[in-house]
Amino acid sequence: MKLLFDDVSVKCSKLTTKEYSTSFSLGIYFLKNSLRNPIYSIYGFVRFADEIVDSFEGYDRKYLLEKFKNDTYEALESGISLNPILNAFQKVVHEFNISYDLIDTFLQSMEMDLEKIDYTSDKYNQYILGSAEVVGLMCLHVFTEGNKKNFEELKPYAMKLGAAFQKINFLRDLKADYQQLGRTYFPNVDMTKFSSSTKAAIEKEIEDDFKEALIGIKMLPSSSKGGVYLAYVYYNSLFKKIKRVPAERVLIERIRISNGKKFGLMVNSMFQYKFNLL
Repeated sequence: MKLLFDDVSVKCSKLTTKEYSTSFSLGIYFLKNSLRNPIYSIYGFVRFADEIVDSFEGYDRKYLLEKFKNDTYEALESGISLNPILNAFQKVVHEFNISYDLIDTFLQSMEMDLEKIDYTSDKYNQYILGSAEVVGLMCLHVFTEGNKKNFEELKPYAMKLGAAFQKINFLRDLKADYQQLGRTYFPNVDMTKFSSSTKAAIEKEIEDDFKEALIGIKMLPSSSKGGVYLAYVYYNSLFKKIKRVPAERVLIERIRISNGKKFGLMVNSMFQYKFNLL
């Protein structure tokens, strides 16, 4: 009967992914069928932790995150959890030998979101490592399907892609992070004086990360290359739109790309992938 519970658990993670992210849901759809559920399961875990620190206003978020953390480790040790998101996640961790160090580093970054932090360059890099780069590495364990040599070759590129995605999220969510949550991730940046030159410097970082990441995407196995490339295309499109927007507008508006635009990007990126035009 546990097989049925495991199936229900993955469906919860899949639903979570679809409700929270159209872009990632479509990207996952273009992975090899056997890789989809593991990535849904990783996304569900990451999303729930992020929701605790971002959205549960009026609740004891420190307690909830600590409970989530303890429940995660208990699920990993026992091989089951009555929390379906954690049950699905622990199964993937064991199946693909995902290092507990990656999970620890991720949860440490979530704990950083509970405090008001003046981000230095070191703390900024530490946060990006935990909140994004190690998530990319969790997914890479799935994409390489136990091939350790392939994993090590692709590791730096996966980290760059995760970093690029997170920095774009920072720019996209600047208004909510600063005005609603009181957070400023970019080091040595006075948000009351957020200028075009400051924005351009951040964009240069992202461009460099994307340039490196694309090298790794082209090296991925065919089973995952199309889906990861589609996620890259979506984020790159969002990034280009953010680049066209003045710095002062980024502070007052969340920049988006429409579902219609996403569909067009999907068709175009799949065409490039199918005809080996990457």
